Amino acid sequence: MADSENKTDTAGEADLGSKEQEIYQQRLDKAGKWREAGFNPYGNGYRAEHLAADIHAKHGPQSPEELEKDALTYTVAGRLVAMRTFGKAAFIKLRDRSGEIQVHMKKDALGDAYEAFKLCDVGDFLGATGPVFRTKTGELSLSATTFTPLTKSLRPLPEKWHGLTDVEIRYRQRYLDLVSNPEVKQTFLKRNKLVRFIREFLDTRDFIEVETPMMHPLVSGAAARPFKTHHNALDIELYMRIAPELYLKRLVVGGIERVYEINRNFRNEGISTRHNPEFTMLEFYQAYATYEDLMDLTEQMISEAAQAVTGSTKVPYQGHELDFGKGWKRIPMTEAIREQVGGALSDKDMADPDKLRHELLKTSHGEAERRAIETMNHGELVGALFEAHVEQKLVHPTFITHFPTSVSPLARRNDQNPEITDRFELFVAGREIANAFSELNDPLDQKGRFLGQLEAKQRGQQETMDYDEDYIRALEHGMPPTAGEGIGIDRLTMLFTDAPSIRDVILFPLLKPQSR
Repeated sequence: MADSENKTDTAGEADLGSKEQEIYQQRLDKAGKWREAGFNPYGNGYRAEHLAADIHAKHGPQSPEELEKDALTYTVAGRLVAMRTFGKAAFIKLRDRSGEIQVHMKKDALGDAYEAFKLCDVGDFLGATGPVFRTKTGELSLSATTFTPLTKSLRPLPEKWHGLTDVEIRYRQRYLDLVSNPEVKQTFLKRNKLVRFIREFLDTRDFIEVETPMMHPLVSGAAARPFKTHHNALDIELYMRIAPELYLKRLVVGGIERVYEINRNFRNEGISTRHNPEFTMLEFYQAYATYEDLMDLTEQMISEAAQAVTGSTKVPYQGHELDFGKGWKRIPMTEAIREQVGGALSDKDMADPDKLRHELLKTSHGEAERRAIETMNHGELVGALFEAHVEQKLVHPTFITHFPTSVSPLARRNDQNPEITDRFELFVAGREIANAFSELNDPLDQKGRFLGQLEAKQRGQQETMDYDEDYIRALEHGMPPTAGEGIGIDRLTMLFTDAPSIRDVILFPLLKPQSR
């Protein structure tokens, strides 16, 4: 066993340059010397009884004399992130999960262990015990009386002053990004705080959290291109879920009248600053509610979430100040289009597919896009015009309502106008954050909508849903009037952390494979 521990392992060295290889070998040699001195460079546990932040909080206001009188001893552990040596003494900074604390290492206090400390490098993990004192410059520090090497790092961290600035490397090596850029850790702590707030918000309103299948036998829940997989034992094709919608509504049929899920969805589509093929969604359903009820609930939830996560309902985002306070704008889709295109389209024009098609063709790019526009029905043309002329201009929280029926296959028709649905989408900073509607609970209407999806697929549309016979069967058993909604957790986190790209709020976003 001892021979295998001391054997040089080159498995991780293939991507090192000559300088980095030299550093790697030097550190590997130091790890060997730790072993010779009786220290395991990859130790098993350590009882770090105190956190840096707690020590600062307790002793921050105290004078040097008060610290000396109290003579309290602490045991800390963390990553060595800075080091200044002065012959037989050194000052180091240890970083734990709460923050950093300075530790004074002296040969007089540590004895022979100081020789092991001299083998330390920035990036190593150490443990230390000792009393706290204040340096001549006034910094609260721990004076180590014992020291324990915990982990030897073989690769150096990015340089302190240059940091890790290459965006591609930051995403690919998130572990280094978190060490080098403390604000990145804050982003993900805020994300965690957001998710915890949402759970508490829904739990206190009697919603039940559930888990539904991640692999589906059909393409369902939303109109998007799926990822496919194969189940060997059953010899069947399965699809990574696009959305959990139809399973959650089955639960409403079964009597779980308030239900939600926070989990991953998968869509086999492009990657951009707004899209990652694997993303996190909140989806929830409430029996006996309407889409208007969910507008009220959404406004309250996100407004309170902004306050809880950022400390204010006014949130800076990419040069704008987003106001999440109450009173969000609500406007039908066709009215929003007319506001943006001015006098180009009248009420009569909005009802004329040829007029809408002509308006879209004026700004189309390429033959493929023109062919797609030529095959669109009236509702699809309205939706395309909205995306082309309105979506990007919706900076402050805005509810867009009354979507065309043909682009809302799972939403309930409006009672006054069957060509539109009781549906809304929430837009902030030019992007969709939430999608909700009064649910279609008429099984005969739902059958027709599914058949419409099949017809759209035959026309060449790739983002369609399959006919789900079991879901129709569930509706035939009766689903109460219900409203449901999906909210993108990643996009909401972007807004609350001023992140320009969705990859900034996903710990390990999907990236192209590295070329060798």
